[in-house]
Amino acid sequence: MTGGTLSLAIVICIAVAIILGYKTGINTGLFCMIFAYVIGCFVMGLKPSQVIGFWPVNTMFVILSVSLFYNFAAINGTLEKLSSLLLYACRKFPGMLPFALFAVAVILSIMGATFFTVMAFMAPITLVICEEAHMDKLTGGVAINAGALAGGNFPTSNLGVIFRGLADSAYEAHKDLQPVESFSMEMKIFVYAVIFSLILIAVFRFCLPSNWHIGKGVTFKKPEPFDKKQRQTFTLMILMMVVLLAFPILKSIMPSNKTIVMLNSKIDVGLVGIIFAVIALLMKLAPQKEAIARIPWNTIIMIAGAGMLIAVAVKAGTINELSSWIGSNVAAPLVPIAFSIVGAFMSFFSSTTGVVTPALFPLIPALAASTGLNAEALFAATVLGSQSSAISPFSSGGSLIMSSCGKEDERVSLFNRLMFLAVPTSVILCACFNYLVTTVF
Repeated sequence: MTGGTLSLAIVICIAVAIILGYKTGINTGLFCMIFAYVIGCFVMGLKPSQVIGFWPVNTMFVILSVSLFYNFAAINGTLEKLSSLLLYACRKFPGMLPFALFAVAVILSIMGATFFTVMAFMAPITLVICEEAHMDKLTGGVAINAGALAGGNFPTSNLGVIFRGLADSAYEAHKDLQPVESFSMEMKIFVYAVIFSLILIAVFRFCLPSNWHIGKGVTFKKPEPFDKKQRQTFTLMILMMVVLLAFPILKSIMPSNKTIVMLNSKIDVGLVGIIFAVIALLMKLAPQKEAIARIPWNTIIMIAGAGMLIAVAVKAGTINELSSWIGSNVAAPLVPIAFSIVGAFMSFFSSTTGVVTPALFPLIPALAASTGLNAEALFAATVLGSQSSAISPFSSGGSLIMSSCGKEDERVSLFNRLMFLAVPTSVILCACFNYLVTTVF
């Protein structure tokens, strides 16, 4: 089987797995595991141990540990109390709740919190707020996901630093071309991301009938003070955020301090989450049996299975074929749309920072020079496009939102709405936005 045929077959298998999961009610991840095994071992000739090795350990560990810790806050009522406080703070403008959630996520991300950290902290609180404010949960999820990504694109934030480095590297092979000023470029990407996010949130806020009555019929009573266990749980939540934020912020202030750089490299949201979960157990903030039972195992299986099949796609060279095809087959006026949509599509298969932008960024300098398009705008189209599908239930953002749902039937419903409403809307709207940005600038 040729490379192109194999890549096409894998894409078809991903689509079939989603359809089968939707039609049969069986976990989509199980179908993905089967396809990964059959294609990986019997078509590509991989060893079974290699296919098993594609299980996304890091992502799964983060979901397990973070959800375990926040289960204590859900069980003892801390999340509900926090959501009531934020809801009460927005009592005079409840219709603006999605934008308030977006702003909080942006600020946390700019401060140095990773995407995982922001989503892990915000998702459980957001879904409770949606429940109490009569707001569509999909809208709340889109708001915090967009905020975490937009804030991460700030030039000194975690994603912004990576994209700046990749843009600088892209020009190393083109000494004859004038390189972009990466800090200025990343600041523009941040601004574009904020503008696009506000547009996207507005579409969900005002176009979904389920959002037309946010806050109506809600009694905005001032919440009762935290009880002892809730105060202790909230203190642990704040301490966890401090631990996760402190070293990234210190590193940005003192990047040459070797001790801080070393300590920052050792901080991991999943491992920190386990530490605080054990502390919560020792403090008896909620029953261990109930906290473990609430871990979203169904979501973990789905994400893990999809991750295995996606890893097989990467191994098959699907990503490289997509990036090569863009450079040689797309007409100049359609390049922004192509980079946006292909970036979004590639994000289903791989990491934006680890694969998508490293694969597409090197194509931009020469392509911008030959077509007359603005290189900074093309870099922005690539970043925003690849992030536009991050709300997918197979991605870290979508999976953390789903794992925060308390009921299994809600997770199933949210999966379908994320997959068939949020993702297409975000990807298509982003492609149009990127085309406009590239055309104007």
